[in-house]
Amino acid sequence: MRFQISNTVVGALNILSLLLGLSALATSAYIHFHGGNGASDCQKVLQYPLLIAGVFIVIISTFGIVGSLCRINVALYAYLLVTFFLIVAMVLFTIFALFVTNKKVGQQVSTRAYGEYVVTDFSHWLQHYVVNNKNWDEVKSCLMDAGVCHDLAIHGGFNHSNEDLFFKHLSTTQVGCCKPPANCGFKMKNATYWEAPKTGVSLANNSDCKTWSNKEDKLCYDCNSCKGGVLANIRNQWRHLTIFNSVVCVLITAIYVLGCFAARNNRIDMYNKNHTHP
Repeated sequence: MRFQISNTVVGALNILSLLLGLSALATSAYIHFHGGNGASDCQKVLQYPLLIAGVFIVIISTFGIVGSLCRINVALYAYLLVTFFLIVAMVLFTIFALFVTNKKVGQQVSTRAYGEYVVTDFSHWLQHYVVNNKNWDEVKSCLMDAGVCHDLAIHGGFNHSNEDLFFKHLSTTQVGCCKPPANCGFKMKNATYWEAPKTGVSLANNSDCKTWSNKEDKLCYDCNSCKGGVLANIRNQWRHLTIFNSVVCVLITAIYVLGCFAARNNRIDMYNKNHTHP
């Protein structure tokens, strides 16, 4: 009996997604068993999302494989139903992401060639979800794990004449977290050390001026400017994510259509079997 191509394609794609799901489960298990008490908050926060995503992908991929390659329509219908809701969820997420990142902000710092951000520049959802006290501790852990300020220490040897050029090429997160805000008046001695104004630090300009520390594990990680820089980076990433999400949504829709053809093929084969062998 001829094996329809739609069944083969759906089965092959779901074998790939099954391997992806197993990889997510393996990563989650590695964090749990090998991370132990030494695992950072950043690593721990990935453990359960990876576990949930892995289990979900493995189950749905199994339905797709069994339904398309083993010709069991009940499994294929379950796969199609979940895929349909996944497409709807991705469309809604894309709309939501565009909504929460549509505010164009960012303050140009006097004559500086780089911009600084504050939390109030962004949508209320991003403010309350990302920079609340509980989530911000995890974000700080991720920033330290990623060594976002480490590059400044490595490239600390430069003259002050190219200071603006140096900071222009930093990310919004590095500008907000790895240096004191420009209006604090700190004098840069090198990329990792800033000297407070001789007149003292005033809170009149910015409360972050008192928060800044030259200690490597402190810096400006608790500054409002750091949270603003992280939010600016998240906003930029989400804008790219909406493009990626749209492409993936089109791909999943194509797989859904192929799945519908595979289900039809299964029905035709079942009909032919029933009428060929009474």
